Amino acid sequence: MNIIHATGIEGARQARGTVVVIDVLRSFTVSAYALAGGARECRLVRTVAEARALAERTPGAVLCAEEDALPVEGIAISNSPTQIRALDLAGNVLVQRSTAGTQVTAEVEVDDIFAGSLVVARATAKACLFRHPETVTLVASADHPEDHACGAYIESLMRDEGPDLDRLLQPLRESERYRRAVSGAWPGFPPGDIDLSLAADRFDFAMPVSREAGYLRVTALSV
Repeated sequence: MNIIHATGIEGARQARGTVVVIDVLRSFTVSAYALAGGARECRLVRTVAEARALAERTPGAVLCAEEDALPVEGIAISNSPTQIRALDLAGNVLVQRSTAGTQVTAEVEVDDIFAGSLVVARATAKACLFRHPETVTLVASADHPEDHACGAYIESLMRDEGPDLDRLLQPLRESERYRRAVSGAWPGFPPGDIDLSLAADRFDFAMPVSREAGYLRVTALSV
């Protein structure tokens, strides 16, 4: 099996085989907590305007958006798993717009796509293996250490190796971005989001992505 690592929009455009787009902090962590909390599906869009419009025409929609990792005026939920866990999402649809994850996923041209994060990493690795692919492309949605760490972790799981996740996450924990995130001073970024996002393999489902008219649909696939 050929495993390729790529980053960002250009990496997504060149991705082939079975593709996993990874956004640990925090878009696809939010998706996972929403689905685990009973949401029917998540719908990904590129812009805040598209998110608002889709939410308005979707019964039972809950809107979640950020721009440049900051809250959007008039939208209560800012890409935060802490906020998502506090909601009763049973039967609802989460509409998501993020700066990295939703944008990058929209650029993938192949049809076999998963949304990935650490909380569903092992299930995602299993779901990829069930496809018996010749090639898997692991796309870090941004050039951030946690997305690269998640990609390396998923590869180790697919190769049945013993990944050292603490070592893989050390560059994140040594970063100024991490210190800011846990400080509570980042608007729309509760400090608890970090622990929720780094809880590897918390859920036993993968998150396949399908194309619909005007959005990408993310659902839970038990593995």
